[in-house]
Amino acid sequence: MTEDPYALFAEWLAEATRTEPNDPNAMCLATATPDGRPSARMVLLKGHDARGFVFYTNLESRKGGELAANPHAALCFHWKTLTRSVRVEGRIEPVTAEEADAYYASRSRGSRIGAWASRQSRPLEGRWALEKAVAEYTMKFGVSEIPRPPFWSGFRLLPERIEFWRDMPFRLHERRVFTADGSGWKTEALYP
Repeated sequence: MTEDPYALFAEWLAEATRTEPNDPNAMCLATATPDGRPSARMVLLKGHDARGFVFYTNLESRKGGELAANPHAALCFHWKTLTRSVRVEGRIEPVTAEEADAYYASRSRGSRIGAWASRQSRPLEGRWALEKAVAEYTMKFGVSEIPRPPFWSGFRLLPERIEFWRDMPFRLHERRVFTADGSGWKTEALYP
């Protein structure tokens, strides 16, 4: 097994991309409320490299507010067909405006309009209210370019700990954890 957790993650994600029927990049994002209560939801990984793991959201959403108040989070990937998972913990930083613009521009037109129309995490009076907002923004932008909303951007989780878990017979699973030590990664096996 490699000593580079980013390379190992890339291998596992590539394998999941070939075997998972839906959203191999789906991950559970765990944040904390200002009073310390855990909060988790599924989001999609939109980029990863040696700088960290990137996802995008409405900054005014619940997760956006929680990350602004406490810039630490955890991710959990679970690939059922591979019987593997990866847990990542670390500090959060915003992506650059250029990164957010580039990713936003790559989204479908409907998704870009949806970013404007959704008041993510706030009460919805009825489905008609969302559909009305979509229609209004569709008319507003017409055939012109749809700019990235000022309240929509991304975050990068900067890993401090990455754990790889693999199912093994008799529930004697394989667990390997990588911990950032300032000059690289310390790695060790854990009991299942």
